[in-house]
Amino acid sequence: MAVTCDVAILGGGTGGYIAAIRAAQLGKEVVIIEQDKLGGTCLHRGCIPSKALLRSAELYDQMKNSASFGIETSGLSLVFPKVQERKQGIVDQLHKGVQYLMRKHKIKVIQGKGRVIGPSIFSPKSGAVAVELNDGEMETIVPTNLIIATGSRPRTLSGLTPDGKYVLSSDEALLLEQLPSSMIIVGGGVIGVEWASLLNDFGVQVTIVEAADQLLPAEDEEVARGLLKQLQKRGITVMTNVSIKPDTFMINDEQVHISAQRGDEVLELLADKLLVSIGRQANVENIGLENTDVSLEHGFIRVNEFMQTTEPHIYAIGDCIGGLQLAHAASHEGITAVNHLAGEASYGYHANQVPRCVYTRPEVASVGLTAKEARAKGYEVKEGKVPFSAVGKALVQGETEGFVKMVADAHTNDILGVQMIGPHVTELIGQAALAQLLDATPWEIGQAVFAHPTLSEILGEAALAVDGLSLAT
Repeated sequence: MAVTCDVAILGGGTGGYIAAIRAAQLGKEVVIIEQDKLGGTCLHRGCIPSKALLRSAELYDQMKNSASFGIETSGLSLVFPKVQERKQGIVDQLHKGVQYLMRKHKIKVIQGKGRVIGPSIFSPKSGAVAVELNDGEMETIVPTNLIIATGSRPRTLSGLTPDGKYVLSSDEALLLEQLPSSMIIVGGGVIGVEWASLLNDFGVQVTIVEAADQLLPAEDEEVARGLLKQLQKRGITVMTNVSIKPDTFMINDEQVHISAQRGDEVLELLADKLLVSIGRQANVENIGLENTDVSLEHGFIRVNEFMQTTEPHIYAIGDCIGGLQLAHAASHEGITAVNHLAGEASYGYHANQVPRCVYTRPEVASVGLTAKEARAKGYEVKEGKVPFSAVGKALVQGETEGFVKMVADAHTNDILGVQMIGPHVTELIGQAALAQLLDATPWEIGQAVFAHPTLSEILGEAALAVDGLSLAT
């Protein structure tokens, strides 16, 4: 049986279902093919459940330290099964919301495993999708345009395959029924430091092992140092420039034993569990790409700024194309792809305009280039930096660690990037991203009136600081 449509989307994660909604808004007949649950990794195994756990961990820490606010507590206890129950309730509610949106926009959802096929009796060109339905039947979807949105999965290390008991990926960690007393986290990127932060707040002894010379290798060095300082202050052990040795892994007395190397020094590590957090791998295998002329580059699908692959009627978005593997990036890519295939005005996708957020305590957020990256690209830069300790609202909240840094082009005065570490900066970064999109200058941001007392005042002060005009420092 063949089903024809204007747009077929292989994968119903955040990028996929947002692309579907945009296509439906433009009057397109849309089919989504999803083998699991709508919402994908972000909703079920990533952004949402992990942030729910982080919020519980943050609140638990605040309650333990409420005496500094004049509030004495007693009998405080953590009931981890209820934490997990709350997390799942949030996921279930949002899942229902996505299903409702599909019905509202009359988007056909086909549950099954899809595989792209080449030219056939159904279509003279590649891009049709053969779907093995969950009931075992087969169905063929023949679209005018195909959007591949197959996402990614946790990258693994040879010899450290997740078993759900001793060795975990972030997928298995989200399903923990009880907290371990100790955890080794291999990888100090975004996922690794977020898990370290929440586990530490829950009372777990945490050790981070990172091969690079800093945590968050893709972020500003000063921000990384600030996060390192705060995590160590909380009792988290952080080892950088250290390579794990998977061949030494063993289980003894219900604990993980593994060696790591730093230069000539061999380190012996011991914990209840080990979390492998070394990035994510694109889901590009077994989806039929060999039946097309779609090209791969470093294990990811190659696309242009409009998300077109090397077959112009086939597009790809989200984690399977690499770059910024973020839900909001995937959504923007999906909208870009649909606008382009529909002939709507489209300005392309620009990664330097996508905010990057890390939900540790303290939070980290950035958009655009760091000063180091800007100089490497040939810019002459000027910078402004203001600490949160200079902002009244930060003092009121009892969260004064961190700063906001703004980087600008010394010749044109254009904003090149903003980096933040401190309280609620994952909310503040949206203002910086908007300013960059609108091509605002630091002077223009500095002229905006920010309410007092608010944390957002720091953005205006950082903008003024670019030209040495901050009134707070």
